[in-house]
Amino acid sequence: MSQWQQPGDRRTRGRVLRWNLAGWILFGLLPQAVAVLDASPARRYWLLGLLVLIALSHTVVVNRPDNPLLRPGTYLGLLALVLGATAYLMDGGAAFYVVSLPQFWLFTRAPRDAITLSGAAAALTVFGGTLHQGWSPQFLTGNVISTVVACAAGAGLGLWVHHFVVRSNERQEQLTTALALTQKELAAAHQQQGAAQERERLAREIHDTLAQGFASIVVLAEAARAATVNDPLRCAEQLTSIEQTARENLAEARVLVGSAPESGVAAGSLAITLRRTLDRFAQDTGLTVTAELPDVNLDQRTRVALLRCTQESLANVRKHSGASTVGVVLTELAGGVELEITDDGCGFVVEDSRGYGLDGMRRRLAELDGELSVISSLGDGTRVLASLPTHSQDRA
Repeated sequence: MSQWQQPGDRRTRGRVLRWNLAGWILFGLLPQAVAVLDASPARRYWLLGLLVLIALSHTVVVNRPDNPLLRPGTYLGLLALVLGATAYLMDGGAAFYVVSLPQFWLFTRAPRDAITLSGAAAALTVFGGTLHQGWSPQFLTGNVISTVVACAAGAGLGLWVHHFVVRSNERQEQLTTALALTQKELAAAHQQQGAAQERERLAREIHDTLAQGFASIVVLAEAARAATVNDPLRCAEQLTSIEQTARENLAEARVLVGSAPESGVAAGSLAITLRRTLDRFAQDTGLTVTAELPDVNLDQRTRVALLRCTQESLANVRKHSGASTVGVVLTELAGGVELEITDDGCGFVVEDSRGYGLDGMRRRLAELDGELSVISSLGDGTRVLASLPTHSQDRA
């Protein structure tokens, strides 16, 4: 692994090595092989043998960097010796050294190792190129100067690239850390949001089921107590209603704690479920209830939403309206369904209403792309209209 590479940059390193190999073969090995063709047989064979040796060694190091026989450091030492020998055989090797110089940075881990090995290779190149002539005033030839300048320039450029890559990796690590922290915070926020939504859902279900059932039990118990002496038959009816309401509340409680199948409304006709609810309401309150409930085919979530709206509206009629008549109309439209609940009670100012029930109905219908419309005024009764698109049944 290179001194400027991090474990996550293997693809980049692979591309750099391939491009360096192509340049090294084209501008390093091939020119040396062509130039030695005119030399004496001894020099030609020695140089070609060295070029084949270093090419095979390079292939081994690139493809098997972890092999125990030829480690990257050993290869670079061998490359320095080959550069020195080539310079000796060719009376100069500055060009080959310059083309081979990037390898001292590609196959080392630290800048100090790259500078040390490239400096040793430069010294061997200079020594091999001047060995024939010995010391003379012509010692500072073009090959010597080019080799020394290339070594110094390579060290400076390598240090700059190393610094740049280190800074880039540090920034990448910082960004990775920041991203991980952001993802963790986002996951925590989603978890909190999910918990809040679940609490809201449970609160709405408790309000629409258990709370309404307990309120009915209280009213029925008061009526039964009042009828104990004067109307035993009516008292018995109230006690039966109390028992039935308590059983229904128990079933809803089991659903909420997860010990019973998913509930709300049994699969089947909404009209049947609404008629049963309205009959119970009329029996418990003594109010006149009219209903137009055609058999409309709806999905489970839509049936539950419309039933809960009916239950909440009837509970409001019982507690607040003082009405004598309640009307319920279920209408199937093109692409939707409407449930209208009206009463002839005292009415109220809708803008001043702050009850949880109306807000809960609106949120429940909004989850299914529906709407809730409430029209009322003092002394004129109340009209509640729940509208839902029938395409919501695809989400069941």
